[in-house]
Amino acid sequence: MMKVLVPVDGSDNANRAVAHVLALYRSDAQLDIHLLNVQIPIDSGHARLFVSPEELEDYHRDEGLAALTPARHLLDEAHVPYTHHVAVGPVADTIIRYAKERGFDKVVMGSHGRTGLLQKVLGSVAHEVLKRSAIPVTLVKPGIES
Repeated sequence: MMKVLVPVDGSDNANRAVAHVLALYRSDAQLDIHLLNVQIPIDSGHARLFVSPEELEDYHRDEGLAALTPARHLLDEAHVPYTHHVAVGPVADTIIRYAKERGFDKVVMGSHGRTGLLQKVLGSVAHEVLKRSAIPVTLVKPGIES
């Protein structure tokens, strides 16, 4: 069974990646699907003066679960089993580390589909993961939905 990590943020791009994984699953691929939302840490010293570590943890969990909702809905509607996770850290670094430490076989992510100068100027979490991950990464661009 292939263990697949699908990082999601609640966006249409992430939903395309979920739809791609759903299509693979429906084609009788043996997949162990894991959704991951990565929350950016709140590192401001000022915020930490007024907010307890428990409140920050609750905030990250609640925001992460909200961002996971559209992807979870797609999988629930299709009656496809999955596991969901929320992590906190720099987004690309956290996805790469999470995938490696937990033994994933593949990462499937949505992408804006930017190329050339626009890609170089704006950057992309998906392209950063693609460049730096030792684990195979599939990017699902606009217009490539399965």
